[in-house]
Formats: sequence, C-alpha cells, structure tokens
Amino acid sequence: MDWNQGLELLKKYNKEEFHITHGMTVGGCMGALAEKLGYGDEKEHWSLVGLLHDIDYEMWPEEHCVKAVELLKDAGFDDEFIHNVCCHGYGMTGTDAKPEKEMEKVLFAVDELTGLIGAAALMRPSKSVGDMELKSLKKKYKDKKFAAGCSRETIAEGAELLGWELDRLLEETLEAMKALEAQK
Repeated sequence: MDWNQGLELLKKYNKEEFHITHGMTVGGCMGALAEKLGYGDEKEHWSLVGLLHDIDYEMWPEEHCVKAVELLKDAGFDDEFIHNVCCHGYGMTGTDAKPEKEMEKVLFAVDELTGLIGAAALMRPSKSVGDMELKSLKKKYKDKKFAAGCSRETIAEGAELLGWELDRLLEETLEAMKALEAQK
C-alpha cells in the first residue's frame, strides 16, 4: 500500500480534518526521521505506520489500538505492520504491543509531541513551525496548562525508550515538522 492508498484508508474511518491532518503529520515526521536516523530504505514503511497509527481513534476511541488490529488485517496488512502501528498505545490503551524496534519507539515518542508542537505553532503570529525555535518549544512543553491534553509523561517516556535526551527528541521532531511544512 502506498501513501495515497493509506490516506484513503485513514479517511474511511476518520472524517474530522484534525485526525486526518494528525495522521499525515505523524506519517511525514516518521518518514523524515527514518531518513535522519539511517533508515532511508524503510522511509515508506515508517511513513505509512505513522499515517495509519490512529486509524481507529475517531470511531472507536475506547478500543484504540485494539480495533486497529481488525481494520488493518481487513486492509491486508501483516502482523508486523499491525504491531508497528499498535505499539504507540502501549500502557495507555488496551494493547499489549510494546514498542521494541527503533521505529516503534519513534512513533511512541512523536505521536503526542507533534500535537504539542502543532498547538504551539497555532499560538505564533505566523501560525507556523517554520520560525519556531527549540527554546520556545521547551517553554511551551514546560507549561503544563498549555496543550494539557498532550501527555508530557508519554513524550518523556518516548525519549527514554529511545535513549535520547528530551531536548534531542524535541529538536528532531520540530525539525521534521519544519521540513514537512516547507514541502507544502
């Protein structure tokens, strides 16, 4: 399945623009990070995993990462791909799929963080990540009242899973989102 087919599959179960945009953002970040981390030959796979990571969230939020198994199987994905997708909900949803591969850890880490960065961008006069600096992002991250729905604990746990300092995760994800925005 390619990106366009994946996007159509995502739209089959997600009608709200926010959820579609979030999937595209996470997918784009995953692709950018695949290249950055030396997995360029897996970029399409990483991107598709990111794109489809919340395939079940809009329609079945109580079954998030559980209903996805059925939806992705029905779409022809193998067990490995399904595990790649579902592990981002480890410890938060009904899934027992644990992030083990670097790609899965990246997905776990950037899912929440892209939401925080996106919210921070909307507060800027430019409404863009293009002129956002790490210092500004760190300030928003530390403000627990800002984008309160974005779990700082999950973001920090993701950095820890990767063996990265939090600043590296923030910077790598911000740079990936800047690259995505520049492509538009």
